[in-house]
Amino acid sequence: MKEKLITGHKNGMAVLLLILLLYAAAVVGIIWAAITLDAGGSTAAAVVMAVSILWVSLGWIFLCGLKVLKPQEALVLTLFGKYVGTLKGEGFYYVNPFCSGVNPAAKTRLNQSGDVDGGGKAALKVDAEAVGKRISLKIMTLNNNRQKINDCLGNPVEIGIAVMWRVVDTAKAVFDVDNYKEYLSLQCDSALRDIVRIYPYDVAPNVDTTGDGIADEGSLRGSSEVVAARIKEKIQDKVAQAGLEIIEARITYLAYAPEIAAVMLQRQQASAIIDARKMIVDGAVGMVEMALERLNEKQVVTLDEERKAAMVSNLLVVLCGNRDAQPVVNSGSLY
Repeated sequence: MKEKLITGHKNGMAVLLLILLLYAAAVVGIIWAAITLDAGGSTAAAVVMAVSILWVSLGWIFLCGLKVLKPQEALVLTLFGKYVGTLKGEGFYYVNPFCSGVNPAAKTRLNQSGDVDGGGKAALKVDAEAVGKRISLKIMTLNNNRQKINDCLGNPVEIGIAVMWRVVDTAKAVFDVDNYKEYLSLQCDSALRDIVRIYPYDVAPNVDTTGDGIADEGSLRGSSEVVAARIKEKIQDKVAQAGLEIIEARITYLAYAPEIAAVMLQRQQASAIIDARKMIVDGAVGMVEMALERLNEKQVVTLDEERKAAMVSNLLVVLCGNRDAQPVVNSGSLY
């Protein structure tokens, strides 16, 4: 289905004024015909009476052809089931009064900007009240619910994304899919699962995330920009047939699932402690080397190998310990 734009129909104000003038003329005609018929009447008065009453009774039908569109709005029109075209752009239009607007997603409420209910607790809401058939062409932000997905190592993670999108082909959006908003939401979930399963949560050895057969350092936490770009491309491939354009996709939430979060936190803490200990030991060894070199240079004291080993041991204990050292003053001789 290809989109057809309806042009040259921004004459709604002129048509509205004409209809109102005809109504006024019909009222005047009814009054004149009634007076004339009461005075004796004529065939012309009877005809004017009949036409005026017919217009007053059925003239409102032509008002159904008046359409008002705001900026960044569109209206898909059908005539007895046949697609006749799309109105785009702000203006006051007049079209065939028997044309009807079509928007199967008019009552669908997604958890997104400009289209949410008051609570916002569910990703999909259906409003019971009737809403207009106009289609918004603005950029919308879909914020799908967080999903629990296993990464490439099998660890369950919770992740949420925000997707900026808009309608670019109204005919495809209305006729090629049943409900383009629900379709977008489901395709976002599917694309998110497909991409997240490729990456580990954190950098892991021997993991290929690019598909080139070479292990790399890609991860959900460290390569969020790359992951978001791949999610955007995946969603775009899936929703192109629905006439939608994906502007951007961003990861809004990322964490381990609650059942393993505590264990993974201990693992991260242990890794941090090990890294800190390595740094402390490296610094302590450097300080011991510097102390021995300075003692030798200044010839403050001459130490044999056994005394050097004892001094190194004491210094490492002091420098690497978690508590402040308690000094011991030796008042006796060295030996």
